Amino acid sequence: MSDATPPFDHPANALTLEIFRLNGALIKFGDALVKELGLTSARWQVLGSIAHGGGTFSVARLADNMGLARQSVQRIVDELAQAGLVGFAQNPAHKRAKLVAMTPLGEDVFQQASALWLPVADAMLTWLDADRLEQTTQNLAALRARLDAQRSSE
Repeated sequence: MSDATPPFDHPANALTLEIFRLNGALIKFGDALVKELGLTSARWQVLGSIAHGGGTFSVARLADNMGLARQSVQRIVDELAQAGLVGFAQNPAHKRAKLVAMTPLGEDVFQQASALWLPVADAMLTWLDADRLEQTTQNLAALRARLDAQRSSE
């Protein structure tokens, strides 16, 4: 018998709470990991989304890619621009929404952060094998897609 009490005895609630806790742990861990590079987890996450987009994403698309509010991402992009890590380019699809791209300095810092993360990622494979991690990723993506679809239909 579980010692969980309502509403945490519901499997979906327990999962959600654990995801929130994991997110907090990842942020704390990431902040410490990339601090010496002048980054925070938030800045690192935005750099990752910029890298994912290869300079073809606007701030709105970056925010959508990360599931965050555009205003929050705009603030971080502005900080990254002030630090010389990102720049802006004309967007052929939209006059005012510039594309965000990493500068050479930004690419270097992102590569350094990625190199710091790699041993942690490899360690995760000793905690849960690759198949279990992949299944977890697929399950989380499916849940996210369903929530996004439900929100869009409202």
